[in-house]
Parts: sequence; C-alpha cells; structure tokens
Amino acid sequence: MKVEQISEHIWSIRSWMLIPVHVWAVADDEGVTLVDAGMPFMAKGIEKAVDQLGAGPLRRILLTHGHSDHTGSVKALVERYAIPVYAHRTEIPYMEGQLAYPGRRKAEKNVAPGLAEALKENEDGQLLTVAGLRPCLTPGHSPGHVVYFHEEDQVLLAGDLFTSKKGKLHRPMPMFTADMGEAVRSSVIVKKLAPRRLEVCHGGPVMDAAAQLDEYVQKTAKAYSIDLGIAF
Repeated sequence: MKVEQISEHIWSIRSWMLIPVHVWAVADDEGVTLVDAGMPFMAKGIEKAVDQLGAGPLRRILLTHGHSDHTGSVKALVERYAIPVYAHRTEIPYMEGQLAYPGRRKAEKNVAPGLAEALKENEDGQLLTVAGLRPCLTPGHSPGHVVYFHEEDQVLLAGDLFTSKKGKLHRPMPMFTADMGEAVRSSVIVKKLAPRRLEVCHGGPVMDAAAQLDEYVQKTAKAYSIDLGIAF
C-alpha cells in the first residue's frame, strides 16, 4: 500500500485490485477520520498507516457509499478501534442488505445491520460538517452516495462520483452505477465547490476539476443519451 500526504490535513492510502483503490485519512485536533474503508485485505495496511501518521487515534469512518470496495475493512477497523461508522441515511438500507441496489439482482449485506449511523443533519435537512469535512449528497452511482469537501484544504473526496484518467474526469464505472443520468446531474457539485484538488477512489487526482466539468457533462450525457434537465 502507498501512503501519500496530499494536503495539510489529508493522506491518500492506496492499494490495487486490478484497478487502484483509494481511501483517505483526514487529521484534525481530535485525531484521524477515515473516508471509506476499501477492501478487506486493506485493513492491516490502513491500521499501520493511521498509526504511523502520528496524528492521533482513529476516531470515525465516513463512507461515501456502501459498495463492497468501500466497506471491506469496516468490520476489522471497528473491532480494533471501537469507532462509529457513518453513511447517508438513504444508503444504509442498501449496504445492510435490506434493499437491493438498483440494477442488482440480489441485496448485498456489506455492513452489519445497526453498525452504521446516519450522517447528522440540521433541522433543514442539511448534512453537518464532520472533522472539517462537509458532506454533500450526490446520488446516482448509488442512491445515497456522498462526497466530502475539506473546506480548509480545498480538497474534494469524491468517492465514485467519477473515475479519472491522466488528470481528467471520467464517468463512474457503468456496470456498478445505478443511474448514470443522476450521477451526471450530481456532478454539478464540483462547480459549486470549485475544489483545488479532487480525489476519486479509482484513479488519480484531478486538479481544477470545475474547469473540466462542462466538457465532462456534455460528453457523458451524449454517450448515454441523458436529458440533463438542468443548467450547467
């Protein structure tokens, strides 16, 4: 596994499973928050990376969504650190196996029922910032997909909202994406946030992603005959 500091408060932890798989460690005054938990074989490497950061104990896991390549180390990490796990309330029934992900024949029990808590919201339904990370709901790849924006570092941890190639935004993997049209419409968040650096689970970093968004949207919408129905 490769550990790389990508900003003042964030480290990328990367492994390979035919394609790259990234998770991220985010430090604040209380310790470390892990965004996504990769595959089961990554658990020991994540533990070692967190311990070697010297940024304090692991405090929590935030999930972008509940697919198995993002939840694989949850069980082992929770058993070691006794920490809470958070995901969007919409995602929890799918990752617990109560509902089948759209387009899938069978439900997937990727996280034990009752283990994950819903990300906290205010009275207006807005997701609350956690450890310097602002969660934003971006459905499409999965029903409750969330991205996390570190406002101080100007880094967007985008999970599977996109993949990337050679520093360019690319569509999420079609065979695992519930609704490509919705995923493309969710990508408008990049223009709103205008991150300095965008990170994806499967691929390398994208700099100044907002400048690429129009081209990405138009190209993907054309390829999938998507009626955007919104202004970009």
